[in-house]
This record gives sequence, C-alpha cells and structure tokens, in this order.
Amino acid sequence: MNLERVTPRPIPAFLIPLLLGILFAARPAGAGTLGVAPSADGTPISYEVCGSGEPTLILVHGWSCDGRYWREQIPHFSAGHRIVTVDLAGHGHSGTRGGDYTLRSFGEDVRAVADAVGGDQLVLVGHSMGGMVIAEAARLLPGRVLGLIGVDTLHNLEAPVSDEHARAMLDPLEADFPAGCRTFAAAMIRPGIDEDLAAWIPADMAAAPAEVAVGAMRAYMAAWTSGSAPLFFEELPLPVVAVCADLWPADAEANRRHMQSFELIVVEGTDHFLMLGAPEKFNPALEKALAMLEP
Repeated sequence: MNLERVTPRPIPAFLIPLLLGILFAARPAGAGTLGVAPSADGTPISYEVCGSGEPTLILVHGWSCDGRYWREQIPHFSAGHRIVTVDLAGHGHSGTRGGDYTLRSFGEDVRAVADAVGGDQLVLVGHSMGGMVIAEAARLLPGRVLGLIGVDTLHNLEAPVSDEHARAMLDPLEADFPAGCRTFAAAMIRPGIDEDLAAWIPADMAAAPAEVAVGAMRAYMAAWTSGSAPLFFEELPLPVVAVCADLWPADAEANRRHMQSFELIVVEGTDHFLMLGAPEKFNPALEKALAMLEP
C-alpha cells in the first residue's frame, strides 16, 4: 500500500469509474484490487481486496489511521484468506461526510464494503477505536459475521471514564491538533521500537484532517463517559477475541458479563501499534485468535 498520507476530499460520483480505471491500470502485477463503495449516506468508502480464501478478514483501522496500518498483515494472511482493508470516512482515500463521524456511521462504512465484496463468512478485525466500529458493523450484518477480533482494544468495557478524563484527552486535540495528536500517539509507542516507525506513526496520524479526527474522538469518548460501551456488545450473538499489548491492564471477566463470549490474548513486549511494530509476534497471535472463531 502507498504510505503517503492523502487528505480526503469528496469524490464526485461521476468520476469514480474513471478514477478506478486509472488506479487499476497503474497498479503493479500482484497488487490487490481497489474498490469504492457508497456508505449509507453516499460517502465514498475506499477499500482494497487481497488474496482469496474463507473466512474473509475485514481489517478496520483505528483513530486517525487508515488501511495502511495493516500492511504487515496483508502478505502473511492473504496466502489463505481474502483480506479486505477499509479506509473509514474521512480517512485515507475515502470521502468526507458532513461532520458526522460517529461510531454508527463508521459501522455503516464497514457494512458498505462488506456488501460490495460479498460473502457470509466474515471476521471483522478492528484496531483501537475500530474495536467499537466492528461491533456496530456486526449489528448491520446479521448472519454474515463469524466473530470479532479487537486489536489492543476492549480491555475493559466497565472501565469508568470521567468527563474530566475525556476533556483532558480532547482539549489538546482541539487547541492544536497536529501537536496534540503527535503527543497522544507517541505516548502509546513503547521505547525500543524501530526509530523510523516511531517517528512516522505520530507524524502520519497528525497529518489527518483535524475536523475528522476530533469529531471521531468526541464520539468515541462519549461512548465511555456515558457508560454505553457495554451496550455495543450486549445482545450481539458473536464471540469476541482481543489481541492486546501488555501496556494496559485488561479485565476479561468484566467483558464476559456483556459478551456472548470473550477471550484475551496478550502479546508481551509490544505497544498500541503492535501490528506494525511487532508483526513477528502479532501475526501468530492473530492466527490464534482467528482459529478460535473459525467454525
């Protein structure tokens, strides 16, 4: 995948076929298939499909990231699975929407891509904020999802988050998004990671559109401060597995009180971006999580 950050702009519908034709022609042999699907509100959602084989893995990035953050997983898992990476609205190559960057609207983005690629053996994988997004998407895809895999997310659905804590996170982002985002991202990177990667992640995340990132963070934090985070999973008849770094404590029993089933895999010596910084540890852990969900 191209690693250059692209600031999203609305794509006129009549240009989409022409643009896709140009992109397909420019892709090297063996690269994935690009697509654009309209979300429920018409926002163009960009995705890429690589490999073949079931179940299909739909990979959903985290806050202020995009599909490129799964680049270390595509070669590994596309040998036996169809891999679909998604750019949520306002991220990567997808279009922007009118200020509505809620978890539900992001779930609609994932559903649009799932409908575009088809299939009824889907595993939804979500990093960070994407863990809540895939729960919303699963509700919109009844009977088609085998299970959910969270990546360094869903540590404890019962964790109390105060309004003061939320404001402490949001205020720096609202005051100076690039600086606040760099600080926020850097705090989730463990010392000792590859220096180029450690520099790239905060810089890339900070290059995202501020209005998108801040709007999404407000929506995400509201789910926690309101105490509604458990509701995303209650009455969702799907197993959930979380593959987490060992930076923060997790409470599997708290999650099990709100999920059909929950299993936790902790990958030691990793950080929030373990799929990028430690793929040699993360990929086997994701294989293990996937095996727990496959029929």
